Amino acid sequence: MKNLKVIISGGGTGGHIYPALAIAQGLKLQFPGMKFLFVGAKGKMEMEKIPKAGFSITGLWISGFHRGQLFRNLLFPLKLVASLFHSFFILIKFRPKTVIGTGGFASGPILYMASLFGIPTLIQEQNSFPGITNKLLSTKVNAICVAYEGLSKFFPKNKIKMTGNPVRQDLLDLSAKTDQAKNFFGLQTKHKTVLVLGGSLGARRINELIEKKLNYFKANQLQVIWQCGRLYYEEFKRYENLPEVCICPFINRMDYAYAAADFMISRAGASSVSELCVVGKPVVFIPSPNVAEDHQTKNAESISKKEAAILIKEAALELEFEHEFSKLLDSESLRKKLKNNIKKLAKINATEAIVAEIETLLRI
Repeated sequence: MKNLKVIISGGGTGGHIYPALAIAQGLKLQFPGMKFLFVGAKGKMEMEKIPKAGFSITGLWISGFHRGQLFRNLLFPLKLVASLFHSFFILIKFRPKTVIGTGGFASGPILYMASLFGIPTLIQEQNSFPGITNKLLSTKVNAICVAYEGLSKFFPKNKIKMTGNPVRQDLLDLSAKTDQAKNFFGLQTKHKTVLVLGGSLGARRINELIEKKLNYFKANQLQVIWQCGRLYYEEFKRYENLPEVCICPFINRMDYAYAAADFMISRAGASSVSELCVVGKPVVFIPSPNVAEDHQTKNAESISKKEAAILIKEAALELEFEHEFSKLLDSESLRKKLKNNIKKLAKINATEAIVAEIETLLRI
């Protein structure tokens, strides 16, 4: 297959962006001459992150509903119509062979228009509870790649392909990068390191916890790579002068972050859970309670019930965090058990499975 062109759309958060990049990288390995165009939402983080990964992107004037902000919602119909027209011209100019969506509002207009053109389309749903965009698109697209059972109550059963969530290829072998990674973050190679992941936008409750526990970490000779999120960086950046702390709004070299880490504290979004299974290090999940159907707690429980991670709910952080984390520090057998069990849950071939589904579409 020659002169292949593919549009990939997804964004708003890292949970949609990273799967999109993983799929693009997988396709690039399979089809070295393939041309890519990403479609995102103007002003959102994908407009910065995708070019840094070496891909071209164009932005639509689109956003979702804002609860309690009536004036901003009044613009939604206008933005939607404008994005549909923009998508029409993108498709006419780029002429893709297929269009792929990984969630986020920008993927709605471009995949909808692609379906009207008869262009083969595929969506990749990361979560156990789908976002509104993917639910609306499910009747229009050709295939739906999922990572959880039970999604036939949201999507047409005959379109569902159980593939798992795609992960970036650079996470598959981290063992040789540990010292280089710690140097990259300005940390000492001889000390153990805690990686804190609050999601691409950040998590206030996790940031407040880490702020309170910095002395605890220091007393236990632990360094901290603290991804606080762009919404909270200005508030917490005063800690960047501490020699044992590297604080940043967003981490571009996640392979280095995972390689440097000995322990991880993380939200439980689907993409994060999938990556952490592949990385295979001790994890403390603190799921966000402020998501649809409490799906992050369900994600974390699916791991912790298999004795593959520690789960602490936000409401219990004050009482449980030091106790649970100290057990992790003190017990090598616990660390080994968590590592071994979480690795068993990794779906390292998910990207290849999704690429295979896309290859089927390319033959239509």
